[in-house]
Amino acid sequence: MTVSIKAKLGALVVGAVLITSGLALVAIKTSTEFLYITIFAMIATLLITQFVAHGLTAPLDEMNTVARSISDGDYTHRVRGADRRDELGTLASTINRMADDLEAVDRHRKELVANVSHELRTPIAALRAVLENVVDGVSEADPETMRTALKQTERLGRLVETLLDLSRLDNGVVTLKSRRFEVWPYLSGVLREANLAAAQRGLSSTSGLHTRTDVHLHLDVSPPELTARADAERLHQVMANLIDNAVKHSPPHGRVTVRARRGAWPESLELEVEDEGPGIPESERRTVFERFNRGSVPAQKGPVSDGGTGLGLAIARWAVDLHGGRIGVAESARGCRIQVTLPGSP
Repeated sequence: MTVSIKAKLGALVVGAVLITSGLALVAIKTSTEFLYITIFAMIATLLITQFVAHGLTAPLDEMNTVARSISDGDYTHRVRGADRRDELGTLASTINRMADDLEAVDRHRKELVANVSHELRTPIAALRAVLENVVDGVSEADPETMRTALKQTERLGRLVETLLDLSRLDNGVVTLKSRRFEVWPYLSGVLREANLAAAQRGLSSTSGLHTRTDVHLHLDVSPPELTARADAERLHQVMANLIDNAVKHSPPHGRVTVRARRGAWPESLELEVEDEGPGIPESERRTVFERFNRGSVPAQKGPVSDGGTGLGLAIARWAVDLHGGRIGVAESARGCRIQVTLPGSP
């Protein structure tokens, strides 16, 4: 049963009045001096008040201590008594949740700095090695050497662009430019760009640089005249990253299927990207869309990428969230199946 602090204070006042009134009646019936009765009533009331006050102020003192620790950057302490059925229990639970959130944010911040430093260091070190070899005369500045330097520069550019997208996400400055479009030509263009990039220099995206030219991309749109409403640029980010991730984990000469169906609402859209790889363990399906999460399933061996930055699926979730849609890992008999639902017109 929940008992509020107001009820406890009210009970304290009523108890003090009853004690005083009872002692007054005793004094009248026994002819006891009112001075003694008054002193005894004051002592009894003070003891009861002290007992009740201690139960109210002790949790507040502990909350103050925990709040000071949090302000000093120590998020390990928690307030006891979160299971109390009153306002103090609610406040303790709120402070504990705040400490959990701040601890998670601090942990993610440290991971972000460490991961970004690592991702920037790798292409910078490779680019520096190429340029040092050219300057020292170890290698000539031929087209092949310059292509190697260009690939590292492009990788740096993709990573910086991705971080800018994440910064816009965190600052809430990205707006959608939704328009009506035909799904088949649009997705055909996305797949054509993926195949063209793979044929030229590897399948490029924010999640890595692939050289997988052995994976077949298949498009299935039903009905063929299907139309939808979305921000074409943001949807391109979603599909490019999902295709990129599917190709990276496909077996040699595997198949990646992109499906599009009409949603439940006008101009809404349901998309699927399915591969034939090892799939995503059920324990990782909630965390796979977090930033810099590469998962425990390695990319397939052979002509694969450098492993990527672990930002592709995070960018995809961000773009879907901007539309007010949903993205998640669906059950699949083989490989991984990512489902995307866009609401279209409200």
